[in-house]
Amino acid sequence: MAAALPTSRTEPDGSAVIRVLSYNIRSMRDDTEALARVIRACAPDLVLVQEAPRFFRWRKKLARLAAASGQVILSGGATASGPALLSSLRATVERTEDILLPLTPGLHRRGFATAVVRFGRARLGVLSCHLSLQKDERYEQGGMLLDQLAALGTPHTIAGGDLNERPGGRTFKRLATELQDCWTVAPWGGEYTSTPAEPHQRIDALFATEGIEVLGCGVPLRQPGVTETDLRAATDHLPVLAALRVPAS
Repeated sequence: MAAALPTSRTEPDGSAVIRVLSYNIRSMRDDTEALARVIRACAPDLVLVQEAPRFFRWRKKLARLAAASGQVILSGGATASGPALLSSLRATVERTEDILLPLTPGLHRRGFATAVVRFGRARLGVLSCHLSLQKDERYEQGGMLLDQLAALGTPHTIAGGDLNERPGGRTFKRLATELQDCWTVAPWGGEYTSTPAEPHQRIDALFATEGIEVLGCGVPLRQPGVTETDLRAATDHLPVLAALRVPAS
């Protein structure tokens, strides 16, 4: 069993250790009780969701998941075409914004859910994404992601989501060149995020700007409260959990 990730805390110098979870929840079409148990057991301060409910009563469904997993809704859902952000009550929210990306005819509409939050004196920009299945559009969206992180205007930023691409792909490489790929910096737990029944590829990831210390990142396998049964039942992706130390701003 991998050593436990550090718990959330505020350091004497004003920096904050936070736990961040990125999770494609497949529109909550699977076992939502198992999904909530996985999220709760990971004890995240921030949850970067992909494929949040987007249609009939989507707000109620997302609110139900947030309540069951000990979180509150920050932004996203249908208004970001799938990505969403949840947080614990530890976060102080400065602002949020849902961004719809240009629509390519015949392809699914994509978007970003973004927020600026504070944990004590640590100020942080956050972005959840679900990039295109089409490689050229995906590459363009990777550039838009980097531009949007810069536009948040915070000293430190994180981004995460379902990239629909493995680390060898050009969009993944583009992001990993500009940002820290948290798994590569401090691997912990499992590497592969797809599929839960037969993990064989890493297409979900968390990234952080320089200055954020990555304390560990990976799929939370065999961790207290996270069972293989729940991971298989919750959705068609495995989650990515990271512990990060964000400097005081």
